[in-house]
Amino acid sequence: MADGNRFNPNSNVAASMTLPLGTTAKVTNLSNGRTATVRVEDRGPYRPGRVIDLAPKVADQLDMKQAGVVSVTVAPIAVPQPDGAVKLGAGAAEVSPEEVAEAAETTKSAAARSAASYVKR
Repeated sequence: MADGNRFNPNSNVAASMTLPLGTTAKVTNLSNGRTATVRVEDRGPYRPGRVIDLAPKVADQLDMKQAGVVSVTVAPIAVPQPDGAVKLGAGAAEVSPEEVAEAAETTKSAAARSAASYVKR
């Protein structure tokens, strides 16, 4: 994957062309209202009209495995910044304070690991 890790189909990861790697976001299936929290760890999708690729585990949580492609909203909760800070996104208003704190910590940790891996290369 773009962040250097191996893809784990049983994780809450996603691929986005526009969100920075390490972003934590809330994805909502618009046909049934189910939601899942994901971490952007890869680039994609590469097909026109698609905004996010999800790991099979997340697709199952959103009840979209059968359809394959469904309409969703993607609301960033925590977005890593180039200076190492974490900026809260629009999705932060839609989740609990505990989820925001966890997303911010996860995003900050992912950004630090990513920066460390670039130094090693």
